[in-house]
Amino acid sequence: MKITNQLRWTVAGLTVFALGTTAYADFNISGNTLDGSVVNKSGIVRGATQRLVKLETNGKPSDDLIKTLDGLIDGLINGNPELKLPKATDPTYLEKINQVNTSWQALKATIIQYRQDPSLEAKLITDSEDYFELTNEAVFAAEAFSATNVQNLRLTQVSILALNLGVLAFILWTIQRATKVLQDSVGSVAKSSSEIAETVEKQGQIITEQTTSVKDTTVTIEGLGSTSMQAAMQANASAQGAQQALELSESGTQAVAETVEGIAELRAKVGAIAEQIMQLSEQTDQISTVSKLVAGVADQTNMLALNAAVEAARAGEQGKGFAVVAGEIRKLADQSRNSADKINTLVTDIQASINSTVMVTDEGTKTASKGIELAESTNEVISKMAEAINQVFENSQSIATSAKQQAVGVQQAVSAINAINIGAKETASVVSKVQDSTGQLTDVAQQLAVTV
Repeated sequence: MKITNQLRWTVAGLTVFALGTTAYADFNISGNTLDGSVVNKSGIVRGATQRLVKLETNGKPSDDLIKTLDGLIDGLINGNPELKLPKATDPTYLEKINQVNTSWQALKATIIQYRQDPSLEAKLITDSEDYFELTNEAVFAAEAFSATNVQNLRLTQVSILALNLGVLAFILWTIQRATKVLQDSVGSVAKSSSEIAETVEKQGQIITEQTTSVKDTTVTIEGLGSTSMQAAMQANASAQGAQQALELSESGTQAVAETVEGIAELRAKVGAIAEQIMQLSEQTDQISTVSKLVAGVADQTNMLALNAAVEAARAGEQGKGFAVVAGEIRKLADQSRNSADKINTLVTDIQASINSTVMVTDEGTKTASKGIELAESTNEVISKMAEAINQVFENSQSIATSAKQQAVGVQQAVSAINAINIGAKETASVVSKVQDSTGQLTDVAQQLAVTV
């Protein structure tokens, strides 16, 4: 451990020791004060009891004095802060004061009896004398206990004095060691001061060279700072372009989504048209069936009209009117037949058109589905392109931020190097002063060698 640290710890220990011994002495003094209070209060108990007996025999009883004696005796046994009495701890004194308390209780009983029967005066005096003997023994025990404590305090003070002398001897020994070390150090300082002077001179030359190198480094770092700032500006411009591309890709994604919705809606409408065309085809089939039925009815009507004409011809003159009606019916049947044929032709054409429409509708549905798939693929590609552009944007921002930080760092480096340059100049000046101080140190070392 260093001598200075030893001295510090020694002084600190001495201080703590002094505080501790002072506190201990104060505690013992307080204890001795309480011991004196015990001796004093024990004597008061003895004297107050004598006075009480005199008052009782003179016909002047005093209950207040009895109450006071009760408080004193209880305080001597159990302690009483108001009376400055500690709790009895010494075995001898505690035994005596308990005997006093027992005798006091008996004496009080005798006093009460005496007040009722004055003929017990002799017994009162006898009990009081026995009580006085016990109080004397209690006072002697308290004095012996107090004297023992005083003797212990004296021994403690002697021990503390011996310890203080030992600590002072250790401090003296430590100071002698420090003096010897200082003497040895003075010689080393005197020797080292000349070496320091030579080293300082060399350091001055090195600092001059460092100043020149710092200037060149400053120029180079300033150029690097300009380049970093340009890189930051370019990275910022790239980030702005990436931001615009990202916005366009988001617009494209939205447009593709709207296209997908439109194609899906178109596919739904085409599906609805296909269902309606299928219903139309079914209705056309029903029309064809009805047309065939009408043609059959027309054929049967024509046959009936022909038969009716034959029968009318057989009937002769009476059947002419019926023959005319049969002829008109036959004409209507022919017209119905012709109309049915035309309807069948139109239905056939409509069915052909419906079939073509169904095929076209089916192709439209397939085309719409392919369009949706293509639009979804396009949307996925645009989303990936947006992610890539976003990554480019984030990278550009990171590059711009890094470039700006680098530019700031370069500026700080330039400032630091300028500070180093100034510091180097100041160091050169200080080195010159150190050379002068080294000479003074040599002189001081020589003086210390003579003084110490």
